[in-house]
Amino acid sequence: MSSVYGNWTAIKYEKLPAHDPLVMLVNSPDRQVVWEKLPDDFRLPDDPVDNVNQPALAAALTEGLQLANRLTDRALTPTNYGICATVNGKIVVKAPDWAYIPTISVPRPEIERSYTPRLQGEIPALVLEFLSDTDGGEYSIKETYPPGKFFYYEQILHVPNYGIFEPAAGILEFYRLTNEKQYELKSGTEQNRFWIPEMQLYLGVWQGSRENRDGYWLRWWDESGNLLLWGTEQVEQERQRVERLTAQLRAAGIEPDL
Repeated sequence: MSSVYGNWTAIKYEKLPAHDPLVMLVNSPDRQVVWEKLPDDFRLPDDPVDNVNQPALAAALTEGLQLANRLTDRALTPTNYGICATVNGKIVVKAPDWAYIPTISVPRPEIERSYTPRLQGEIPALVLEFLSDTDGGEYSIKETYPPGKFFYYEQILHVPNYGIFEPAAGILEFYRLTNEKQYELKSGTEQNRFWIPEMQLYLGVWQGSRENRDGYWLRWWDESGNLLLWGTEQVEQERQRVERLTAQLRAAGIEPDL
């Protein structure tokens, strides 16, 4: 298989005996990926959040899924949280701004510090990075240690969906992993939304206000085009429904018992 990273071929996935890591071997060039638990004494980076909007944007994404009952008890939506692999004997940790992991296979206390795909659950179905003003690492295809984010998500983790969002301009770049295990930049719908088959949802950009922030947000829509509402929107929707019902009752000469 030919790519911008050179020629390499996936050989196999091999599950070793109980309590041993899961190994993926690739060759040409030599690359061995081992899915093993992060050592307890491994010091995770304590970097500050690159984008001041990151916590609010991440919380909004998770809230939309939660209130629409789109998150199971085994799903995980980490933010700024280490996703690990051991590549050629060296531990690699990347902490995306937001990710969706459909299913974890271990108790949650085991993944409080970090998460190792395949060993502790599924590969993330979606990883999102919010564009920062620092080094542009969201686009890095650097292959040597430590690998760049783009390369890590594409060639090591094989995350099927990768989005890079620029909050200031409201631009979402959306990449889909092809059968050749390479990211392809996708075009959205007429509304500039992107279908994520693993979630059965569209992801797109929405402009408006939430928690004293007026600007662009990432939002979810179902396959019928219905927006997944936040809690404040659900409250407002219910308030309007009650007002309409009250008006209808009074128009019919009935005083509602509020």
